[in-house]
Amino acid sequence: MSEELRKKAAEMLLNGATLLSEPCPYCNGVRVMKEGQALCTKCGRTPEKRKIVTEENEEKNEKPLNKILEKKLEALSKELEQEMDHDKQQSILKSINLLLEMIEKVKKQ
Repeated sequence: MSEELRKKAAEMLLNGATLLSEPCPYCNGVRVMKEGQALCTKCGRTPEKRKIVTEENEEKNEKPLNKILEKKLEALSKELEQEMDHDKQQSILKSINLLLEMIEKVKKQ
């Protein structure tokens, strides 16, 4: 390890950086991290940034759970439309209300 890297790593640790348990992917050296920036104390390299591929729904900021809840809501709405029994209508409306509350909670996350 070069003197310059040793000083930089020591300075980072003194300023609140943490030692990482995962070794450097390039040389298996010890790494320190501060504010999302990792530095290898052996080779001085930082891992290359890679774009993480996500599901299509997550790219649209739609979570899979949200999509499921909306499908259930649609199915219950159709069922309510066809139901003639007052008690069953009340039961369906309660379920719809619970689904709407759950959709709101999921959106806030």
